[in-house]
Amino acid sequence: MTQVPTVTLNDGSLIPQLGFGVWQVSTEDIIPAVGTALEVGYRHIDTAAIYGNEEGVGKAIADSGIPREELYVTTKLWNSHHSHDAAIAAVQESLAKLGLDYVDLYLIHWPTPAKDNYVEAWLALEEIQSKGWARSIGVSNFLEGHLRRMVAEGSVVPAVNQIELHPTLTQTDLVKVNDELGIKTEAYSPLGLSEDLNNDTIVGLAKSYQRTPAQVIIRWHLQKGYIVFPKSVTPSRIKENFDVFDFELTGDDIASIDALDRGNRTGSHPEEFN
Repeated sequence: MTQVPTVTLNDGSLIPQLGFGVWQVSTEDIIPAVGTALEVGYRHIDTAAIYGNEEGVGKAIADSGIPREELYVTTKLWNSHHSHDAAIAAVQESLAKLGLDYVDLYLIHWPTPAKDNYVEAWLALEEIQSKGWARSIGVSNFLEGHLRRMVAEGSVVPAVNQIELHPTLTQTDLVKVNDELGIKTEAYSPLGLSEDLNNDTIVGLAKSYQRTPAQVIIRWHLQKGYIVFPKSVTPSRIKENFDVFDFELTGDDIASIDALDRGNRTGSHPEEFN
């Protein structure tokens, strides 16, 4: 079994650096996909209430027979549940669907700044952590202003900030803010789209290392220190995305990928998504 590196969070807990994402994985595909990922060696699964597949993730985990303490499970609070009572109810519903007593990481999914209630949601997450329903708490899609306000008004610094990040959207300035505040960066949509995977630089590196473009990009994330979770429902791809621990990019290779940034956001902008 390949040993996945771990990252130490600001609360002292360890998170596997490579995980398996399940955004847009259907209820039909979720159990076999997560089952395959666990067989391959993934131990970190990233889901969310809004994905509608927490029950499938829970079933696949139960079917695997892997001890709970060997797994790392993340889920997320949706935008309609930022009030204190709604957040408490939401985490309990997620735990019930997952069939778990706690999640390892619970995130606010989006700041929804127009509603101006993400601080209330964060205070609820602090209570959720204190009750043991989440070992670590963090955020997703938060920008610098959101982070600084929450750190100022809360009593716990988020353990992670999960953001869209890939070679054509490197988010360098936001990563620096995360680092300054002691928040680890998690990369979602880590492979980007065809503009990333078909990029001449990525394709050239893949040929020189006799790897796939996806493997080169995942390796770039890992060597940058990001926590990353590619998604696939194809067994061969799930295995391929995990097979990234027996080669290493050079510093020049990493710099050449860093230079591909185009501000190429594929999802919603956090200031505008409410």
